[in-house]
Order: sequence, then structure tokens, then C-alpha cells
Amino acid sequence: MEAEAAGSAGPRSAVEKLSEAVGQRTKALSSALQEAHRQRRLLMVIVCVALLLDNMLYMVIVPIIPYIIGAMNSTAGHQQGEQQQQAGSAAANGSGGGGWISNAMSPRYPVENNDIKIGVLFASKAILQLLVNPLSGTFIDRVGYAIPLFIGLTVMFLSTVIFAFAENYGTLFVARSLQGLGSAFADTSGIALIADKFTEESERNRALGIALAFISFGSLVAPPFGGILYHFAGKRLPFLVLASISLLDGLLLLLAIKPFGDRTRENMPVGTPIYRLMIDPYIAVVAGALTFCNIPLAFLEPTIASWMKKNMDANEWEVGLTWLPAFFPHVLGVYITIKLADKYPHLQWFYGALGMVIIGASSCIMPACRNVGQLTVPLCGICFGIAMVDTALLPTLAFLVDVRYVSVYGSVYAIADISYSVAYALGPIVAGEIVHSFGFVQLNLGMGLANVLYAPVLLFLRNICQMKPSHSERNILLEEGPKGLYDTIKMEACKGKGKNRHPVGGAEENSIDSYHRDLREASEEDSSDYDYT
Repeated sequence: MEAEAAGSAGPRSAVEKLSEAVGQRTKALSSALQEAHRQRRLLMVIVCVALLLDNMLYMVIVPIIPYIIGAMNSTAGHQQGEQQQQAGSAAANGSGGGGWISNAMSPRYPVENNDIKIGVLFASKAILQLLVNPLSGTFIDRVGYAIPLFIGLTVMFLSTVIFAFAENYGTLFVARSLQGLGSAFADTSGIALIADKFTEESERNRALGIALAFISFGSLVAPPFGGILYHFAGKRLPFLVLASISLLDGLLLLLAIKPFGDRTRENMPVGTPIYRLMIDPYIAVVAGALTFCNIPLAFLEPTIASWMKKNMDANEWEVGLTWLPAFFPHVLGVYITIKLADKYPHLQWFYGALGMVIIGASSCIMPACRNVGQLTVPLCGICFGIAMVDTALLPTLAFLVDVRYVSVYGSVYAIADISYSVAYALGPIVAGEIVHSFGFVQLNLGMGLANVLYAPVLLFLRNICQMKPSHSERNILLEEGPKGLYDTIKMEACKGKGKNRHPVGGAEENSIDSYHRDLREASEEDSSDYDYT
């Protein structure tokens, strides 16, 4: 009996030691992840993977969805034919008149319009995202960034799994719409989280530039990725791979910041309502630029394949690989804009305007291309221009919120997501009709002209960097309290400056008087140069 007890105690002690060791390692890893510097890097990885997944899932169906819907139609037609044959034989065994009526009333083949189905399927994601974004932005401002990001990853995981096992068009439509719901939470909260964690202007520009590079990579690598895996392994594998990555990203988010156990949000300020941000003229100008610059990409995706087949006799693999070279100019545009913004941050509006001119010129020359090699040039120009516009204007949105409102970014980046969604909701539905009614040449000329004409509107943003000192001191002088991140930092700096003026034996009144005198002098200097009302 003693030997048996000792034998049973041995495995128990080993299991206990193993569990203790695992627990200690988990605690050590969790504590290491809580360090601010490491946590910021890890959050960057989580957000970039989420953006990569969303854009890969959006574009992975481009080369394979016609075959999936075609296979579904063939299966449905085969089943309907069998049913009609069975019904006809049953009627023949009965009355001849009944069989004639049955055959006459039954269609001989299913009437399907795959182009309309594909267009609606593509647009459903952007339409639902457009409807949900105002609500998701407010929700993010109320509960913080981590919980909405986890919700978005979870919904994206579910939608990807549904895509993998969908057997009819209705299920595909549900999966696509669910992805729009997940994107409304994941994309908005992810970009807002980057803006919140990287408060210094140059760091924020770099971080958002990296996120845009992942967005571009996901959009451009997804069609070859989906087409190759579909060809060699079938429909399910591309979606199961993306679902697995989404699941791992969500688990990493839970381990890194524990969104449901964090109570720091309770002491954070309340964000500005989204309707107030929408009527802000500066934010409206930025949102318009983001919409116009993405219209060429959104309108070309559903139309360029047919045009290439008709005018260039292009094969399917040529159509799929046409967009891939554009990834490199997009990354180059991000890099150049970040470098320019570091040296000349007051010209962010100019980089955005230049990008829109490049997009417009590239769109106008596209119909003149006669082969696939020539076509890559304007496509690269469009992606280069989009990179400049996005990299310059996305940090500008966070800056406007810091200066003019409360430094909470959920609603303002929901507005940015709405801008993208407008372009991608209209593209699959409107672009085909424009090509059918007016032609592919007129479509590109119209898109190019719209971007070139909108570029001068960004001149309205040329003085926003000068609002940084002027607006903040005036708020403090009027005793309105700090409204943004810059106000808080500036007020603390001015307090320190006032205290240092009387370091020895200075009375508290003298320190406060010098502090207010510094603010008045700075305000008077700014008022002589600029007048913002």
C-alpha cells in the first residue's frame, strides 16, 4: 500500500511542478508584455496583422469568386434538371395534359446573372461597413480600443470560416456582410489604437505608414494567394489559412493587453460625438480627399479585367498579376511621404494634393495602354498617389482631434473608414453601369478629372499646423481647460516654466503670475500673426 501511495504521489508531484513552471512562465511572459515599449511594438504587430487579414479577405475572392458562383449555379442547374425530369416522368405516367403543362411552366435552365451577383457580393461588405461605422466609432470612444479590436477579429474569424464552408450564394452574402461588420470594428479601432499609443508626431507618421503598407500588401498579394491555393487545394484552404491567422491574432491580443480586465478606460476623457467631427470643415476636407483618391481603385477592380480581356486578349493569370507590381510603388510612396513629413511637417496638405494629381494623371493615361506591361505604369502611379494621400492625411486627422477636440480617436477614424467605404460600396455597383453606358475611357477620364479638381481644395489645410500654438493657449487663457493632447502637454510645460522662474524663495503668487504672463505673451504673439475663430 505504501509503495502504491508513493507511486501515485510521484506523478502528482510531477504534474504540479509542471503546472507551476508553466504558470511562472506565463506570468513572466505577461509581465514582460506589460512593459510599455514592448507592448507598443506588440500592439503594432497585432493591428498590422488585423489590417492585413481584412484586406486579404476582401481581395482573396477576386480571382476565385466567379468560379465558385459558377460551380454553385451548375450544381443548382443540375439538381433542377433532375427534379424536372422526375416531375416529367411522373406526369407522363399520369395524364398527358398535366405533363405538357408541367413541362411548359418549368424553365429549361436557371436564369442567372453572375456579374450582378458578384457586384452585389463585393459591395455588401462596404455597404454594411458604411452603415455600422458611425455606431462603432461611438462605441470605441466609450469602451476604448482593445475590446472593439477583439470583437472585430472574432467576427472576421467567423466570416472567414463561413466563407470556407459556404455552399450557396446566400451563405456567401452573409459571410461577406459579416466581414464588413468585423472591419467596422477592427479597422477603426486598430488605426485609432496606433494614433493613441504613438503620440509624438513623427512616430505616429511612421506607425501609420507601416499600417498602410500592410493594408497595401494584403490587398495586392491576396489575389495571387487565393488563385494559387484555389487551383491546387480547392476553395476551402485559402479561407481556413486566413481564419487560423485571425484566431491567433485574437489570442495574442488577449494575452498582450487583456482587454476585458483593463479598467484604465474609466479615467479617460469622453470623446467628441461623431456628428460634431463630421461637420468640422477641416475633417470634412480630409474625408473628401480619402474618398476621391480611392475611387479609381474601387472602380477599376470590377471593370479592368473585362477591359483587359477585350482590348489586350489577356489571360486570367495576367489579370491576376497585373496589380502585384503596384505594391512596390505603394510602399515607396509611404516611405517618401514619411521622410518628407519628418523634414517639412507643415506641408502635409501639399503631399496629399500632389498624390491626388498623380492619381488623376495616371487614371487619364490608362485607356491609352495597349498591353499588360504598359498598363502596370498607370496602376503603379495610382497606388503611389494613394500612398501619399493616405500617409499624409491619416495622421492629420489625429492632429486635428488633438488640437480642436478631445484626444480620443475612435470617431474620427470611423469617419476615415466611412470615406473608404463610400468608394468601395459605389465601385462594384456603379462602375459597371458607367462602363456600359459611357465606356471605359470616359470612366477613367472622369475619375482622373475628379482627383485633379479636388487637389486644390487641400489648400484649406495649409495653416492647420499653425493652429497648434495659437489655439491651445487661447483655450487655457479662457480657462476652458485642456481639450487635446497638445493642450495638456503645453500647460504642463508652461507650469514648469513659471515655477523655474522663482526657484528660491519665490512666493506661489509670483509663480502663478509669471505663468499667466508667459501665456499672455505667447497668445499676443500668435494673435498678431494668425486669427482663427
